[in-house]
Amino acid sequence: MQHKITGDNLQMVTLHLAPGESICAEAGAMVNMSGNMQMTTNMKGGLFKGLKRMVTGEGLFMTEFTPTGKEGFVSFAGNVPGKIFTLELAGSEFIAQKDAFLCSEQGIDLDIAFTKRLRSGAFGGEGFILQRLTGKGTAFLHCCGDIMEMTLAPGEVVRVETGLVVGFESTVDYNIQLAGGVKTVFFGGEGLFLTTLTGPGRVVLQSMDIAKLAGALMPYLPVQNSSGR
Repeated sequence: MQHKITGDNLQMVTLHLAPGESICAEAGAMVNMSGNMQMTTNMKGGLFKGLKRMVTGEGLFMTEFTPTGKEGFVSFAGNVPGKIFTLELAGSEFIAQKDAFLCSEQGIDLDIAFTKRLRSGAFGGEGFILQRLTGKGTAFLHCCGDIMEMTLAPGEVVRVETGLVVGFESTVDYNIQLAGGVKTVFFGGEGLFLTTLTGPGRVVLQSMDIAKLAGALMPYLPVQNSSGR
């Protein structure tokens, strides 16, 4: 499989597949494809796996794309302005936020992951269920805004607004902590909690929180009156 990412802040990934190669994607992520691309919708991993994907915000069904006869192409894009991050796995694990997955090779398994501390899930703002990607192959994650990638040394700590964490290697410790004292919490404008990530391992962050983006757009959206107009 070969791939090419095009665009700046509204990126799209195009995958070129040889006969016999397949790619799995979240339903509705496809932008365009060659005429010989065969689409098959199924519950990858069975009903139980499909139900677990629904818990993370993904769909019950996934779509599999396979070219027939000769090489074909298929393109995917996210549903918000942002960039696409290429994730290469070779038997390791990567933990991602619940709606980051875009598409992957067949060798990648998508499952749910619980944060290590219930407090992190109960008060972290993003829920305590994340996605776990395992296996061997290439996966593509969609990030809101721009991407920052960091590699933390053992014991190195970075604190991030919770909605800006795209994902991290399973060797990274994840926790949620208060964002300072009472004055900071109520008047600092940075939210009640921050995510604390402790190395070693790779961390991927994004520059935009979709929840904040939605809140910023809310005053400009039309409001229906009681008659529905």
